[in-house]
Amino acid sequence: MRLRSDILKEKIETLPHRTLLMSAGQKEDDFGTDKPFIGIANSYNNIIPGHVHLNELTQEVKRGVRDAGGVPLEWGVPGVCDGVAMFVEMRLSLPSREHIADNIEIMILSHSLDGLVGVTNCDKITPGMLMAAGRLDLPAIMLTGGPMKANVIEGKKHHPIEGFGVVGQVKGGVMSEEEANKMLPLLACGPGSCVGLFTANTMAVATEVLGMSVTKCATTLAINPEKKKQAYETGKRIVALVKEDVKPRDIMTKNAFENAIRVDMAMGGSTNAVLHIPAIAREAGVDINVEMFDEIARETPNLCKIIPAGTDEMADVDRAGGVPAVLNRLKDMLKDSPTVNGKLIREIAEGGKVLDDEVIRTLDNAYFPEGGIAVLRGNLANSAVIKQTAVAKKMMVHSGPAKVFYTEKDLLDAIEAKRLAEGDVVVLPFQGPAGAPGMPEMLTPTDAIMGVGYKKVALITDGRFSGGTTGPCVGHAEMEAYNGGAIGAIRDGDIVELDIPNRKLNVRLSDAEIKERLKKVEVPERELTPLLKSYREKFTGVNCYGEKVEGSSLSGLS
Repeated sequence: MRLRSDILKEKIETLPHRTLLMSAGQKEDDFGTDKPFIGIANSYNNIIPGHVHLNELTQEVKRGVRDAGGVPLEWGVPGVCDGVAMFVEMRLSLPSREHIADNIEIMILSHSLDGLVGVTNCDKITPGMLMAAGRLDLPAIMLTGGPMKANVIEGKKHHPIEGFGVVGQVKGGVMSEEEANKMLPLLACGPGSCVGLFTANTMAVATEVLGMSVTKCATTLAINPEKKKQAYETGKRIVALVKEDVKPRDIMTKNAFENAIRVDMAMGGSTNAVLHIPAIAREAGVDINVEMFDEIARETPNLCKIIPAGTDEMADVDRAGGVPAVLNRLKDMLKDSPTVNGKLIREIAEGGKVLDDEVIRTLDNAYFPEGGIAVLRGNLANSAVIKQTAVAKKMMVHSGPAKVFYTEKDLLDAIEAKRLAEGDVVVLPFQGPAGAPGMPEMLTPTDAIMGVGYKKVALITDGRFSGGTTGPCVGHAEMEAYNGGAIGAIRDGDIVELDIPNRKLNVRLSDAEIKERLKKVEVPERELTPLLKSYREKFTGVNCYGEKVEGSSLSGLS
């Protein structure tokens, strides 16, 4: 077996390289040509609750690598906590995904490493690591750190994301600031990715279904001792993958991506999956587009009601059998694909067992006949996405007057001043990858609207939503306003029509009216860092999925 790292071990020209590695703690015995160098990208920090325990897990990964005959080499990968960045400076979160992929490419190639373990857990970190795995196509495996456990007090579950709704209650005068601050101890839960099927856990599930993590990794709680066993197993498996020369593109096939989308639809995951899965696929040389999500959603029933769509948390899903149990429900709909476990995904599905028929329902007793995400189209957008399983039945079809805001703060001020009315359609343009830039999440305004108690207010944006978002919230409107999209033409009072069952999103304006208004659009001034300026340039004339689109562009007006 020839290893990439052998170049560092054998040649006289790389003798000084070996002395540097020994200065960093490696031993002469580590330079054996039968010992693969395993890169461990550890995204530990003490800012994100999903990451505070990753150092402990990384130690178990390293132990597994050593016991399997490999040499673990660890470095740190940054991570943004979307909940902490939200509303304050959220525009750098999505760009951090590409930064993480680049970080891993730099470290793996610069140091001639043979394999990759991504120790990860949250929104952009897991996708970024999977993108790097697909791009480099060296043996790789992911260890997701596991969900947190909700606080259960008097039979009710409490968790950090609940705090965004509390903000809305304060803004709407339903709760005082003093009452809100007293809730802090109830909402803090400890280590792990946030309790529901928000983006972090959505991507952990996708990772397991793609075949890139060990079985049950996605749902095993961060505080469960089993998580350390999974970490050790992950360390051993990466050495086997290197020795067997099993690479990510062998595992992340088109079948695997279709399976991941199907499970996401069945469980009702975050709309951010529509951004991340195609990006990972593109790095792996597979073409996945937004239309596939809608096609798969139409034929896949929604089997779970996980927070925020329902009351179950990820701990309940784990208790009910985890991802293998969901796979078992869908086994006749799955396409076969290999996994890092050495088993085919359908073998894992066959071995899955559902232990709670309410947490993971049967196909003929589904919560909803279609999957979690719908793709809408009309004269307002070529495409837009909504988590339809989190929308009340009475809002599946809605029309109402637009109220347009250009910043989240302006919207929150309007909520506080009670300038919204039932039936309104809130429109937030210029929030896309180029317009914001950075495509920030909108959990603060969406949960504020819900927290106040509005039942018939919809929200449409060319930005994106947190996995914690509920209600009739439409995101990813393409083209985005900055690139000349129709969402930039909407004005207060225009009637917006939303029809989820028929996948329609329209504004009552003629094409001529939209075109004429777009000629007069003024791009809002935004303060840009060098990174955000570069990101805007990257997405000028390009949609949020990275696809070039012909048509008008407002670039240069800002």
